[in-house]
Amino acid sequence: MILKKIFLLLLISTLSLVKAQDVPDLLSIPGPIEYDGTEYFLTWSKPMSKTLSRQQYLPSDERIEDFTKLLDFSYFNKEIEMELAVRQKVEGIQQREKSDKFAKVNVIESPDGKEYIVDYFISESPEKGDSFIEYNVYRFKTYDNGNSKSFLILSHAKRMYGDLKSSAKSLARQRDHLITTMIEFKIPEIKVVPQN
Repeated sequence: MILKKIFLLLLISTLSLVKAQDVPDLLSIPGPIEYDGTEYFLTWSKPMSKTLSRQQYLPSDERIEDFTKLLDFSYFNKEIEMELAVRQKVEGIQQREKSDKFAKVNVIESPDGKEYIVDYFISESPEKGDSFIEYNVYRFKTYDNGNSKSFLILSHAKRMYGDLKSSAKSLARQRDHLITTMIEFKIPEIKVVPQN
């Protein structure tokens, strides 16, 4: 019986590895990515347009349907007005505050003005599945490569399922640590893989 369980676990982990290898790395980011003491693996990528590529990373034991931690890279290979992008994100959360009593948004500008952090709470109570509070930290960064400019939105989401009030309090206590982790995270070099 124990041998059967071990074999089953090995089969599942092998299938997970094969599945992860099928996801194209559009941004040439070596993985897994270590973030806040956890390894994140590429689980989804998509060229959203000619100028936007997105990739999502999860810990090896998580699924997108019920994740507790997620990293997202949204990379634009064109110049984007950072203040406008930040304002759009903030206004979206402020709009949500009208129907989500846990929604709250904050903005931090780096001392040199080259980056912004937008952090916010939202909640969901789906018809199917558990209610959750989600805390997001978005890091907005522009790149100037001499003759071309690009823009990155790196985000980390952390979810807690169950009682919304106690989950919100727990995530609020982690806020300073989660913001500091995002600010101090060394963003890997990004090179967009040409699409056919």
